[in-house]
Amino acid sequence: MSALLADGRLEAEFEKLLKDDALAIPVAAIQCLLAVIEHSASKTMMELDEELRGAQRALLAFCAARPECLRGRTAISVRSGSELFLRHATRTFLEFEDIDACRRTLLERGSHFAAASETSRAAIAEKGHTFVRDGATVLVHGASRVVLALLARAAEARDFAVLVTEGRPGGAGAAVATELAKLGAPCTVVADAAVASAMERADLVLVGAEGVVENGGVVNQVGTLTVATCAKAMRKPLYVAAESFKFARLFPLSQRDLPETADYVSRANGGAAAPACDYTPPHFISLLLTDLGVLTPAAVSDELISLYQ
Repeated sequence: MSALLADGRLEAEFEKLLKDDALAIPVAAIQCLLAVIEHSASKTMMELDEELRGAQRALLAFCAARPECLRGRTAISVRSGSELFLRHATRTFLEFEDIDACRRTLLERGSHFAAASETSRAAIAEKGHTFVRDGATVLVHGASRVVLALLARAAEARDFAVLVTEGRPGGAGAAVATELAKLGAPCTVVADAAVASAMERADLVLVGAEGVVENGGVVNQVGTLTVATCAKAMRKPLYVAAESFKFARLFPLSQRDLPETADYVSRANGGAAAPACDYTPPHFISLLLTDLGVLTPAAVSDELISLYQ
C-alpha cells in the first residue's frame, strides 16, 4: 500500500487542492491519483490498479465524511473524473509488461490528461460564446467557472446584460455578479423566488454542471431544475456548459437517485437546509456546450461510450 493511503496524506493533499478556486474538482482528484502512482511501491500492474482504486474509494469516502470541503458542490465529478482516469490507466496497463515503464508512461500521460482537462474551459468558451448574441440578456444560475469563461470570451466581441440568481442557500449569486462586473456587462442579482418573473426578460439561460449523466440530463447546484422548468415554460433556450470529464456513468430517474448530495446548510439563510444540487432531465436542455463540441442531450450516451472505450 502507498504511504499516501496509509497515513492519510492523500486526503490532506486532496483537501489542499480543493481550496484552489481555479482548479476543477475532477482535476484535483486526478492529480491525487497521479501522486499515488508516483509514490507507489507496487511490483505488478494488478497491485497498482488495486492501489489506484483504493485511492478513488478514499477520495469518495473523504467527500462523504467532509462535505464542507466541497463548499456546496458534490462528489459526482470526483467519481466521473477518477473513473475516466482509471479507464485510461487500464488501457496503459495493456501496453506494457514492465511495471516501471508502465508507471513512467502513466505519469507522463496522466500529466497531459490533467493539463488537457484544465484547458477544456477555454475550449468551451471558444465554442460556446457565439450563443450569446449582441444585445442579449443572459440568465445565469450557479457559480460555474466554465460559464464565467464563456461570458468573458463573449464580452470581447459583444455587449450583453446578465441576470444572476441569488443562489440560496449558498448565496453564490453575489460572488458571480462581482466577477461579471469585471467584464463590464450590466449585471442584476435576482432573488430565487423571482426567477419566473426575471425569465420574461431573458433571451437565454446559461448554467454549468456538477455532472452530465448518461441520458443527457445534468446534476447541478440546487435550483437549476426550477430555472430550467421556468425556461421551458417560457420557451427560452437553456444551454449547459460542462467539461467532458464531468460526463458520469449515472442514470438518475428522480431527485431521490442522487445519494451523493448531502444537505447544505446556510447560516445566512436562517439555518435553512437544502440539497447541494438537483437533477435536471434532458428534455429541459437545449444544447450542451462541451470541449467535445456542441451536443444535443441525446448525443451524450454516444460520447460516454467513446470516452470509456
